[in-house]
Amino acid sequence: MLDRLRKSLENCPIVKKGDYDYFVHPITDGIPKMEPELLEDVTSEIIEIGNMDCDKIVAAEAMAIPLGVALSLKIGKPYVVIRKRQYGLPGEVSVEQVTGYSKSNMYVNGIYKGDKVLIVDDVLSTGGTLRASVGALRSIGAQIVDTVIVFNKHKNKKELEDELKMEIKTLLDVDVVNGRVVVG
Repeated sequence: MLDRLRKSLENCPIVKKGDYDYFVHPITDGIPKMEPELLEDVTSEIIEIGNMDCDKIVAAEAMAIPLGVALSLKIGKPYVVIRKRQYGLPGEVSVEQVTGYSKSNMYVNGIYKGDKVLIVDDVLSTGGTLRASVGALRSIGAQIVDTVIVFNKHKNKKELEDELKMEIKTLLDVDVVNGRVVVG
């Protein structure tokens, strides 16, 4: 099932952001283009390995949004986007996000105490986005039923799972070695 995803990684451009090797891919960036078949493969695999017994799908801005939309359509559950801009709506929760190449605030709206949520994201790298999302959702009182991320680039996922006290499911382990994406 993931052959198309593996093949799509073969010629990914690598961009340096400081000391961080950032790979450019349709799932992580929408560049060069997201082929429907690739999105279909990825969302089908997320459904296969993830717990879909949720009230809402939670996707962090920006590149988890296509995953959230596609999953919403396939499983018939609404999705909520953790945004990078503040709206000032009642109950909005702000949380600081620190990634391998940026630091910013994220804002959660539309999630309430007792909501059962599925977190989806495109890539786990430093864990900054996931750490911020999990902290915000838990502070609201939401129940995280599962977390599924397409690419794992994190150097020690088990350590992050222990820190967050949760399992993090990923489709492929990847790394950037000598200017190329390597699938583990």
